Amino acid sequence: MFELTVWKNGSAHKIAFEKESLLDTILLQAGFSLPHPCGGHGNCGKCAVELSGAVSEPNEQEKKVGKRLSCQAVILGDASVFLPDDGQAMDIETETGAQSISLQPMQGSYGAAVDIGTTTIAVKVFDLKTGECIGTAASLNPQTSEAADVMGRIEAAMGGKLSQLQAQVTECIEALLRKAVSEEKQPDVLAITGNTTMLYLLCGIDPESLSHAPFLAETLFDTEVDFSGRTAYLPPCMNAFVGADITCAVLASGMCRKGETALLCDIGTNGEIALWKDGVLYVTSTAAGPAFEGAGISCGCGSVSGAIDRVWLEDGKLCIHTIHEAKPVGICGSGLIDVIAAGLKSEEIDETGALEDDTLPLAEGVFLEQKDIRSVQLAKAAIAAGIETLLETAGTTVEEIKTLYITGGFGSHLNVESALEIGLLPRGIEDRTVVLGNAALAGTARVLLDQREKQELSRIAGLSTHVNLGGNAVFNEKYVNNMLLGNDF
Repeated sequence: MFELTVWKNGSAHKIAFEKESLLDTILLQAGFSLPHPCGGHGNCGKCAVELSGAVSEPNEQEKKVGKRLSCQAVILGDASVFLPDDGQAMDIETETGAQSISLQPMQGSYGAAVDIGTTTIAVKVFDLKTGECIGTAASLNPQTSEAADVMGRIEAAMGGKLSQLQAQVTECIEALLRKAVSEEKQPDVLAITGNTTMLYLLCGIDPESLSHAPFLAETLFDTEVDFSGRTAYLPPCMNAFVGADITCAVLASGMCRKGETALLCDIGTNGEIALWKDGVLYVTSTAAGPAFEGAGISCGCGSVSGAIDRVWLEDGKLCIHTIHEAKPVGICGSGLIDVIAAGLKSEEIDETGALEDDTLPLAEGVFLEQKDIRSVQLAKAAIAAGIETLLETAGTTVEEIKTLYITGGFGSHLNVESALEIGLLPRGIEDRTVVLGNAALAGTARVLLDQREKQELSRIAGLSTHVNLGGNAVFNEKYVNNMLLGNDF
């Protein structure tokens, strides 16, 4: 019998194990997890930890980062590992705006609206008699320990980890509910939104049908399920990759109740776009990847204390701001867009994405590499091309759009001017842009507080027409054109 000593938050935890094992396996069985944006393939370096004792020889990637990768290191005997302290919680968007509705709530004394994002999970607890929000909590989605994106989670589920992924999200929601309100105010009912894959994993449904063409979901939900002895309503998804979170966001925006042309963009790990035109809701999703969430970026991080969240030019020099004005520890998505926009203006980055030097330093130990800019270019091109493809499919133009709604955690902190500068969003629309915050959570809360909104959700889903971008010649052409930084649309 061997022993692994885990140091975290100043405390030592002893874990016994019988035979040589992957460090990740030992940690996960003991309830510890680390981020794996690359899916545990040893490419991203985000799970690097200090490790000593009986450990296998390091590989080249581990030598490069100067630490051991938990997804690659094999523990051969007694050893010690030092995990990052919890530190400051992530600054996760939970703002939903005022809920101006007539109460006809789901049955119960207290209820919770839950948004299961690919990267984060947020909950809001309400007094169902008054409609008052009495508690809020949010955290990183623990499934990121398996993979940063949807396809990585699907692959993990199909590889035998479905029950583990289900347990991770269930336990996380339970923990957030306990954090949000006291025991006597724990919710009786829940409304839970998320993209189609997140809801599949929540319910323990095999996502095999989502893993390959023609990508047809076996269920699009709009149903009630049991969640730890409580009734939970799962809103309707519109497609295998346009989930209930977008249906709820559209509900919150009110765009389908108006006669004007409107565009909604949820810019994050999954780039979902909805265009309302002449009574039809054109929807699509693009594989933007996790770059906008700071994942897969050399010094990328979430919205934690010390994350560089804003960058600007002043007298020709790059200036930075960090969350809570703490010592810089990395750069999050909003800062990433800012620094590339600023780099374009200062000509340290050209329109092809090429860096003038090998790296672009931002602070001590925090910098941008060439591969980071390429990751943003790929994500930016996917979103911009998706918008253009929807516009062309609907036979409309940017000029006809009366309102652009930006939703999601990343979108809520996005500097619209920087997004315009790099070509993520179309020029000329800045004065018609509305940032909604966590619209998915807002729409879910509306359903929790007024069951009549379920009919509106079903109506929205029924009005939707999915535009498939896979093999789409228009999208492919526009994707290539949008690889250049700058704004031509």
